[in-house]
Amino acid sequence: MGIAEVHQFAKSIIIEAGERIRHSFSEKWKIETKADANDLVTNIDRETEVFFIQKIKEFDPSYKILGEEGMGEKIDSLEGVVWIVDPIDGTMNFIRQHRNFAISVGIYMNGIGKLGYIYDVMRNQMYYAIEGKGAFMNDVPLKPLKPISLDKSIIGVNAVWVTPNKRIEHEPMIELIRKVRGTRSYGSASLEIASVASGRMDAYLSLRLSPWDIAGGAVIANEVGAIASNLVNKPINLLKQDGFIIANPSIHEEIIEHYIKLK
Repeated sequence: MGIAEVHQFAKSIIIEAGERIRHSFSEKWKIETKADANDLVTNIDRETEVFFIQKIKEFDPSYKILGEEGMGEKIDSLEGVVWIVDPIDGTMNFIRQHRNFAISVGIYMNGIGKLGYIYDVMRNQMYYAIEGKGAFMNDVPLKPLKPISLDKSIIGVNAVWVTPNKRIEHEPMIELIRKVRGTRSYGSASLEIASVASGRMDAYLSLRLSPWDIAGGAVIANEVGAIASNLVNKPINLLKQDGFIIANPSIHEEIIEHYIKLK
């Protein structure tokens, strides 16, 4: 199966899934909690993941699927073709705001990101990348990132990381916030990644993300020259949760070396 054919198929089912999600606003949802009171899941998350699994398996039964809601297979290797799917990234926003959430899909072949998608459902904006062919938003090419200094940068960071916590020294983070031009927090990792890839932000960092949060965005990042890594500047691991940073290459290492002090 050629990459072009897989790409067209992926785009079509992501758009169809987005339409299904938009139509769900006229329905009554079932909302549950997962790991904690703020970790929410709806029947629409699960139904959307099942939709992806059914469509992907019809297209090619050999494809493996790692999904946030656990409807796919248990994946312990990235060998072969693996789809990494987040049916609704930003479920809290989906429930409370009815916006600022996305579908995120990464397609990896033997561990190499070949295709990546972030679909802002309510804005109907599809960010995507094909390995070696560039990144796009609604078929308009995204430009390679231009160098920027930290003091002129806008970064995405959750406010919890600048307060006392068990994972990171918050004082250097406060220094970072004072250094940069501004901060943003949207509540959807994939949309934050898309903001960096499109140059609207210059970095985004989180202490704990899962593979489905970042798999699609990492492919897009590579195609515009952004650097995606964990918080100690090692390659991202798409088989476990880990810290994560995506940044303009001119500030990536500076942020890690001077401001991220893990406990």
